[in-house]
Amino acid sequence: MMRRFPLVLALLFPGISQAELTVVAVLGGQSTAEYFAGINNQGEEPPTSQVLTLSTPDKASVLPIRTPELSPGALEARSLSMPGMRSIFLIGDDELSRRWLALRRDQLIQLNAVGYVVNVASESAWNDLQSQANGLELLPVSGSDLAVRLGISHYPVLISEKGVEQ
Repeated sequence: MMRRFPLVLALLFPGISQAELTVVAVLGGQSTAEYFAGINNQGEEPPTSQVLTLSTPDKASVLPIRTPELSPGALEARSLSMPGMRSIFLIGDDELSRRWLALRRDQLIQLNAVGYVVNVASESAWNDLQSQANGLELLPVSGSDLAVRLGISHYPVLISEKGVEQ
């Protein structure tokens, strides 16, 4: 019984303390409405002249991309343990990468892999790679950090949670 008494008291007390405010005196003064105008405008729409629209930068605007640590060539496959990592692949604007992409395209789509284009010189080369990768997401990025961290020096390469392979 003693355990319930504080609980009942706590539940009844807020009902007692909810009383109407009583105005004791109106002494004049200045309205504070102007001070709260900036934070009370929630119902109003902002004027269209003040609304800024951000555009998504074009991927081709970052070209050319060069990764001095990586070049086209053969790479020895090796196992890695990177659980949960999304599959990515590195390619460049060269004949070896284009052939590799054509051979591996279906597998890359099945893996939902994202392609990092680590060496591309022009917008036309970028557009050619985009059309060849039909159905795959390609991003023009430097592969320098990946090359150093994973100890790779050549591409094209598939990097998955299981390892590095060509």
